[in-house]
Amino acid sequence: MKPEILVVDDESSHRQMIKAVLSAEGYEITEADDGLKAISAVEERFYDLVLMDIRMPKMDGIEALKKIKDTSPGIPVIIMTAYATVNTAIDALKSGAYDYLTKPLDIEELKILVAKALRFHKLEQENIYLKEQLNDRFDFSNIIGRSPAMKQLFETMALVAPSQATVLIVGESGTGKELIANAIHQNSDRAERPFIKVNCAALPETLLESELFGHEKGSFTGATARKQGRFQLAHKSSIFLDEIGEMSPATQAKILRVLQEREFEPIGGTQTIKVDTRVIAATNKNLEEEIREGRFREDLYYRINVVTVEVPPLRKRHEDIPLVADFFLKRFAEKNKRIIKAFTPRAMDLLMRYDWPGNVRELENVVERAVILAREEMITPAEFSDDIQKLDAEFQEPRLDLRPGRSLKDVEKEMILRTVEETGGNRTRAAKILGISRRTLQLKLKEYGIKP
Repeated sequence: MKPEILVVDDESSHRQMIKAVLSAEGYEITEADDGLKAISAVEERFYDLVLMDIRMPKMDGIEALKKIKDTSPGIPVIIMTAYATVNTAIDALKSGAYDYLTKPLDIEELKILVAKALRFHKLEQENIYLKEQLNDRFDFSNIIGRSPAMKQLFETMALVAPSQATVLIVGESGTGKELIANAIHQNSDRAERPFIKVNCAALPETLLESELFGHEKGSFTGATARKQGRFQLAHKSSIFLDEIGEMSPATQAKILRVLQEREFEPIGGTQTIKVDTRVIAATNKNLEEEIREGRFREDLYYRINVVTVEVPPLRKRHEDIPLVADFFLKRFAEKNKRIIKAFTPRAMDLLMRYDWPGNVRELENVVERAVILAREEMITPAEFSDDIQKLDAEFQEPRLDLRPGRSLKDVEKEMILRTVEETGGNRTRAAKILGISRRTLQLKLKEYGIKP
């Protein structure tokens, strides 16, 4: 189906020009000549995009934008404005506009921005659809992300969880492989039974074998009683073999037998135990390289690698950092009984620019530390580790924009917002620096759309 675009402008010739350009791109175009008609049009039918002028009779574009967002918050709206009213267009962005174009329109810029907005809208709709599909069956609430890489991860998890397939989860340390394994088990038909976990890197070979398969009394020094192994405990359930790449070749051979025959013998035992256990394994190693080096069995690799779930490192999904950081902030603020509202823009900028070699686990630790050390209601760079703080030295402080043509109101707004940020969100101190009352500052911030 052709994307449907609503073009709103009181100038008929301008609407016709836009219609001709966008129709040639394969879009269906509907016209409206004022804001009130645009609102009625959106209420009556679905549009993929609204392209709207700011200055119109009866109702201007910003007011119409707010009404449209109340009716259909998901529709992207591109505002058109003359150069002299660019500041008004920026206000429109804060009211929910997707972007803006300046008049006279650049035709190529118009086509590129429209295509970009439609792609964005399509992705948003797909995410909503996927979320609706998964909500009844899957709870991935502790796995945070909206990036394309995470969307693909969620789709794979949704498909593999209800199956009986063996799963190999790969990813760097700290990416949350255990969370993924938990989610797969909890959304399988084995979820009613305990999820059995073994960290293969944390135990020496002799103890690992005993943990996995159990042992009989007296089978080795210290075996004072019979012990069930984790595979037996995971009968009719799932077992998570974390860091499976750390297993010795001898233990790998026994794991292979369990996967092939669904049976094993405890250490020192003669009775064969049959199990119905689903295996979910994880590793931060490149197992194909381990095979080439002779450290991992090729036949075991193909047994565990029925379905591979790849967890992306945090540096490859930087757009998810604000979501993940905010999630941890709320968790640790509640845990430590602290009133911490958010990160300052500069603090978030540093989080976005850092490479995160320790991935999500490192971000979690950084946020917990910041919440504990924060002296104000906003987290500033001062609460971060040295590795992150040193990026602050590279931060170039933007100068106050005092170019001729800017209104006093805009300069005042910029000064107020920057002072609030510099004080770490302390509004009493910011008001004192600015020489105004705290109530006046609160009213100004409310005017700028910032909640108290």
